[in-house]
Amino acid sequence: MEFSFTWDATSVSAAYSDRILQAGEKTTGYSSTCCCAANKIIYLRPSFLHSILPAINEVWFNPHLILKLKQNLSKSRMERGRGRWSSLSRGMLPLLALHTVTEYYRLDRKPPVTAALVAANTIIYLRPTFLHSILPTINQVWFNPHLILKYKDLKRFFLSAFYHLDDSHLVYNMLSLLWKGIQLETSMGSAEFASTVAALVAMSQGITLLLAKSLLLFFDYERPYYQEYAVGFSGVLFAMKVILNAQSDDYTYVHGLLVPTRYAAWAELILIQMFVPGVSFLGHLGGILAGLLFLHLKASYSGANPLRTIIRGLGHALNWPLRFVNCLFRRQRIGGRGTVGGRQTRDTSQMWRCQGCTFDNSGWLSVCEMCGTSRTDDVLSSLSSTDEVQDLSLDELRRRRIQRYGR
Repeated sequence: MEFSFTWDATSVSAAYSDRILQAGEKTTGYSSTCCCAANKIIYLRPSFLHSILPAINEVWFNPHLILKLKQNLSKSRMERGRGRWSSLSRGMLPLLALHTVTEYYRLDRKPPVTAALVAANTIIYLRPTFLHSILPTINQVWFNPHLILKYKDLKRFFLSAFYHLDDSHLVYNMLSLLWKGIQLETSMGSAEFASTVAALVAMSQGITLLLAKSLLLFFDYERPYYQEYAVGFSGVLFAMKVILNAQSDDYTYVHGLLVPTRYAAWAELILIQMFVPGVSFLGHLGGILAGLLFLHLKASYSGANPLRTIIRGLGHALNWPLRFVNCLFRRQRIGGRGTVGGRQTRDTSQMWRCQGCTFDNSGWLSVCEMCGTSRTDDVLSSLSSTDEVQDLSLDELRRRRIQRYGR
């Protein structure tokens, strides 16, 4: 693609000056002055700035060169996938960790599946040394429809969703997962949420693969989509967004645009595709369609979810050692209205009622837990203690109770 440009120094300088002066009318005088000075310095390009300022031939706006640079950037990212994963300079990851800890600290119930997903994606991205022999590299798991169908590569099909290109890619997806996962897991329950995530991973990847193959067969779209390389959890996140907003009648802002909440995923799909370069359109579209398909299947199927049953059974199997240890070290409690042991029913024959304050005390106690009156089996002693308590003033009775509980 060729582009021709005619450039005249006087006309360009005049055009720049007019535009700067017009912009300066809408801004402060200081800002407009700085803009004028910067543009004039760049235009004059004094000799002492030759080593800093590029020549005009190096900064022409050329779409062909920009697209070529974008392709080279994608290739360099693929190359960095081989050895960059063990580097330690990741400034955004501490922010992700801090946000995750803060979110979980304020929750009464900590959703374990969401935390496990965030941790798994982060560990895979960090790729510590002791996991090198277990975890494949990113070049081995790129989601590529051609390679998946040609070699029946299930590793690419399933694992590509858990790999990310860089810090910003991981942090953006994990923050979105944290927000959506906490809401869905809290409302569904951990077992059902885990089965939902497993189903959405398979469905979103499968629909993306089907879309790429269909475009190849019907429209001969081989290079744009069938040969595309993609990784990331965003397809599943789009599916979660559809499920989360399916029954909402409210409105929400998507990148500054007010849209109905149930259509927020579609708006985000279009806006991201327009303004964010290098994203996978089919991957995000496959996630939205997977969410819609999941809702349809869930509404039409009234039986028990077999995948949820399996995950719940595995959860119980993993929890039984903890329950066994808890039963061994469970301590018996002795209290005023409590019971001995965790599951025993209260035996009312072992209770005795204080004659002074009518508080029901455990049979193990010889002194009233409320007012401090001694327990006696003799009726006369009980009557005398009753008279003694009745003679006490209200302030004295309160003082004894405070003294009793303050021990």
